[in-house]
Amino acid sequence: MQLRVFGRTGMQLSVLGFGCGAVGGLMVRGDPAEQERTIARAIAAGVNYFDTAVQYGNGESEKNLGSVLQRLKPANAAVGTKVRLLPSEFGRIADAVTMSLEGSLERLRLDQVDIFHLHNPITETGGGLALSVRQVLGDVVPAFERLRQQGKTRFLGITAVGDTAALHQVIDSRAFDSAQVVYNMLNPSAAEELPTNYPAQDYGRLFDHTKAAGVGVVGIRVLAGGALSGSAERHPIAGPAPEPIGSAMSYDADVDRARRLVPLVKEGFATSLTEAATRFALSHPAMGTTLVGIATLQQFEDALAAVQKGPLPRAAFDRLSALWQEFSGEPR
Repeated sequence: MQLRVFGRTGMQLSVLGFGCGAVGGLMVRGDPAEQERTIARAIAAGVNYFDTAVQYGNGESEKNLGSVLQRLKPANAAVGTKVRLLPSEFGRIADAVTMSLEGSLERLRLDQVDIFHLHNPITETGGGLALSVRQVLGDVVPAFERLRQQGKTRFLGITAVGDTAALHQVIDSRAFDSAQVVYNMLNPSAAEELPTNYPAQDYGRLFDHTKAAGVGVVGIRVLAGGALSGSAERHPIAGPAPEPIGSAMSYDADVDRARRLVPLVKEGFATSLTEAATRFALSHPAMGTTLVGIATLQQFEDALAAVQKGPLPRAAFDRLSALWQEFSGEPR
């Protein structure tokens, strides 16, 4: 398994990370024996980053990951978790953040996590579940720093969703070590300019900002919540079709667009859309680790096989560029 240096942290993370989220569902609703088998297989294959959050199954994912890691005791496993603050907690951010991480550590059976990510959207002025840039830099960062000084987390992170300009500001501040970035075959805008009137959020070459700031990148939504399988069918333990992030306004629209990328498979660049999507994500050098949500051991094996084939060839990117042009001007 290829390891990549993760931003300025000095950590070396496996290019394939283990997503413990609710969308794939294994670590939330899966059979405990299957959870352990799959994580043991991942560790044997060289995976060393495990990504969870208190929101995944209301603590279930953290609890299940904690008990499996406790039994397997892998050397060098890095664990990341997250806090999502409720609007009712915005007046006492420091306390809420501390309480959340302490609960996570208890469920994970750890004294410290490697990365603690803020899970709220970030916008210029805040509102709803979103925090403003001022709240993030003025309130969240000092609270996170205090937890780092107490040895409860090694590094600080954000989930880079919200307004593009606000995300750029927060990353440029260098207050965070990690950013979870949306990057997939339906929305490549973290890496390159989109065609005119392209139907997706434009992340404005976010990777230029993470690189300049030395921020490590965790690739998220690399399969667009499952839409990049090209099938609307979901595994019985997978979560319901997620609200799309950064791509079309509906999951079905994402699935339809994904099917229009099938020429990549027909022309022999990959054996399936999911393989193409996984290899697309890790093709970019900014990507520290790539998260693929999984429901079964077989889905992990598929992701691993894709990663072992390495990045997509240049010609596949040229083909994708032509396909993206066709999406121009369509409603999001």
